[in-house]
Amino acid sequence: MYEAVRARPDGESSVERLVETAAEYGFDGLVVRNHSDARAEYDQAALADEHGVDVVDGIEIEAENRETAGGAVGNFRNSHEIVALHGGRNDLNRFAVETDKVDVLSHPMAGSGDVNHVLVRAAVDNGVRLEFDLGGVLRESGGRRVRTIQSLRKLREIVDYYDAPYVVSAEATSHLQLRAPRELRALGERIGFDREWIGRGLEEWGRLAQRNRRIQSESFIEPGVQRGRYEEEP
Repeated sequence: MYEAVRARPDGESSVERLVETAAEYGFDGLVVRNHSDARAEYDQAALADEHGVDVVDGIEIEAENRETAGGAVGNFRNSHEIVALHGGRNDLNRFAVETDKVDVLSHPMAGSGDVNHVLVRAAVDNGVRLEFDLGGVLRESGGRRVRTIQSLRKLREIVDYYDAPYVVSAEATSHLQLRAPRELRALGERIGFDREWIGRGLEEWGRLAQRNRRIQSESFIEPGVQRGRYEEEP
């Protein structure tokens, strides 16, 4: 199973410390998905070899509007193994699920964001994973925690109805916020999700990374020239 994290300077812990903790907790892989303005420097292959954890080079794009989101996705698509778009606003949620160059719509229910049947059908059509972020359940309290759980349950109901693709994370920004897969499955069970459902969402990060690596490898033509799922043929 895989987890997706944000590392220093977008979080509090270094990539190496997060990878080390992920290995201790039994994760197979770790997606580093810092926001695009806070990139982390790390040796992907060396960390994987040292800790026995697949380190995935991801990015989470924050954008002011659809136009800037489109430009950023185009810029980062072929240089990262997983591209996520930070949602939480209806216009950005819609852009993400309608764009097959986006792998994951992160935090779709945050802020003023919502997800309806139209958006989920678009996510199915374009293979965009919807994220279930358990971080709010783990780190919020009182009314905020209750609202987070309600939003997650609403999202799961519509995702299950359309058999839409999804990922699960705890959105750790520190090694202290990481939770082992068994803990996340148990947490899901406590809030009305079954353990297997949570496990599939954690595994999906790895399946997505392997698919994209294959696409990027097969689409290589020459340095700087690629063709594949993300590019239209002339």
